[in-house]
Amino acid sequence: MTADTVDTTGTAGTAPWAPGDHILWRYRGNGSDQVHICRPVTVVQDTDDLLAVWMAPGTDCVKPVLADGTPIHREPLATRYTRPRTTVTGRWHGAGVLKLARPGEPWSVWLFWDGGWRFKNWYVNLEEPLVRWAGGVDSEDHYLDIAVYPDRRWEWKDEDEFAQAQRDGLMPADQAARVRAAGHEAVRHIEDWAAPFAAGWEDWRPDPAWAVPALPADWGRVPAPART
Repeated sequence: MTADTVDTTGTAGTAPWAPGDHILWRYRGNGSDQVHICRPVTVVQDTDDLLAVWMAPGTDCVKPVLADGTPIHREPLATRYTRPRTTVTGRWHGAGVLKLARPGEPWSVWLFWDGGWRFKNWYVNLEEPLVRWAGGVDSEDHYLDIAVYPDRRWEWKDEDEFAQAQRDGLMPADQAARVRAAGHEAVRHIEDWAAPFAAGWEDWRPDPAWAVPALPADWGRVPAPART
C-alpha cells in the first residue's frame, strides 16, 4: 500500500472528510491497475461506520467506451469485454445518486430518485471494498448487482455480464464464488431490512448550497493498490 492510501477499515491514519468536501469515487478496470471510471462527488457523511457521498446531476465523469467510441452497453455481450477500450468524459444526466459504503464491505448501496425526488430504488453494487486515498476512494466493480425496491422486493441484476466476464477470463472461478457469496450476504441484509435500507436515506436531500464538483485534469492520479 502506498504512503497516501489507507484501507477503509476505519479512518485511522487519515482525517475524516467533512460534509461538503469534494472527493473522487473511482473504479479500476477489471484485471487492471488503471482507473477507468471516475465520478466527482460531495461528501455527505464520513464516520468510522459509513461513507455517504452525493453525485449531483450535471457532474462531469470519466467512463469507459470502446476504442472507436461505441458506448459499452451497445456492444454485443459476446465481445463487450474483449474489444479495445479507452475513456471519455461525459456529463451525468438525470437525477443524482446517493452512494453509501460501510468499511470493509464488498458492496456499496446507491439510491436513485426521479427528477421530482420520487424515490425509485436502492442498488447494491457488488465490488471490492473501498480503498481510501488522499483524494477519494477506489474500487473494482464485480459486474453482479442487486436492485431493491420500496416494497422490499429485490432481484439480481446483470447476471449475464457476470457470466460473460467469467467466460472472458476477467473473473476466475474462486473470485466469482466470493462475489456470489457476497451477494447472498447482501441479500440477508435486505431480507432482514438492516442498514442502510431502514435508515431513512430515501428522505435525504442535498444541501442546495453545494456546488457541482469539478473533474480534475489529473483524475487518474495515484491509483490505489490492486486487489490482493
